[in-house]
Amino acid sequence: MAIYELRTYTVTVGKMNDVIALYKAEGWPALSKHPQKLCGYFTGDIGALNQLVHLWKFDDDADRRAFWAGVYGDQAFMNFAKQLRPMLQQQENKLLLGAPWGPNP
Repeated sequence: MAIYELRTYTVTVGKMNDVIALYKAEGWPALSKHPQKLCGYFTGDIGALNQLVHLWKFDDDADRRAFWAGVYGDQAFMNFAKQLRPMLQQQENKLLLGAPWGPNP
């Protein structure tokens, strides 16, 4: 059964444009070298304007752990993460299972 990981990063107020520019220049190029597990990235439009949300889909927990081990072992990604972390206030991760009805990504 697939599992989903919902990651929500709360960005320091006033830093979202810097975070977006950093993801475009370094984050996405580093992540795109790894197996495609991403369902999508999202930014808030109303409400929590300073949040970056991303949803990932994995075959199971072993797949999830192997993916992140590969990403965290990638020096280009770690260079990106080193620049990103000071602009974040909080990170929240949730593991989710698809409901047994309706569509799943």
